[in-house]
Amino acid sequence: MLDKTGIAKRIAKEIKDGYYVNLGIGIPTLVANYIPADMDVVLQSENGLLGMGPFPFEGEEDADLINAGKQTITMLPGSAIFDSAMSFGMIRARKVNLTILGAMEVSENGDIANWKIPGKMVKGMGGAMDLVASAENIIVAMQHVNKAGESKLLPQCTLPLTGVNCVKKIVTELAVLDVLPGGGFKLLERAPGISVEEIKNATVGKLIIEGEIPEMEI
Repeated sequence: MLDKTGIAKRIAKEIKDGYYVNLGIGIPTLVANYIPADMDVVLQSENGLLGMGPFPFEGEEDADLINAGKQTITMLPGSAIFDSAMSFGMIRARKVNLTILGAMEVSENGDIANWKIPGKMVKGMGGAMDLVASAENIIVAMQHVNKAGESKLLPQCTLPLTGVNCVKKIVTELAVLDVLPGGGFKLLERAPGISVEEIKNATVGKLIIEGEIPEMEI
């Protein structure tokens, strides 16, 4: 199965030349490191940065340059810094082509829960609510199962929802799946060394399998 880096590498293949992309907190932040150097992609962070680069090398960090997850990052030539009102204006006006988010649960209808676990302290919902309400293309980077081995791809989310019917694609340590408009997870690719049967056993929501499922290329 894939580690977090493998998930990020696979998602990077979904990014197209000329895209404006927003990266959420967690696994999505790693995607910045695997975008091909010859591709013209602009990364947007809701805390007020357009033109985010990869993580800095040790010793080259600038504490004033951070992403939405408070990690130090770099800026590319032509980058711009602005206030969060401007940043969320870009998001709400649908100027972002692709949003990549982490999630704790996704339902077979494309609902996403990624901001709160009841009983645990959270600093706030952040930009997730605006992103899921405004984005036309959302890819989720997540673990297929939780620490107890229970599926996180469900018929219905059990945690408080962030957005409804908004997720288009999911990449986990086990598989790549599309969320179909009529509901259900369509299996597109298997992680290296993972069988279709293992993915079936790890998915509680409706799983749709058609034909031979290829192994993903990283």
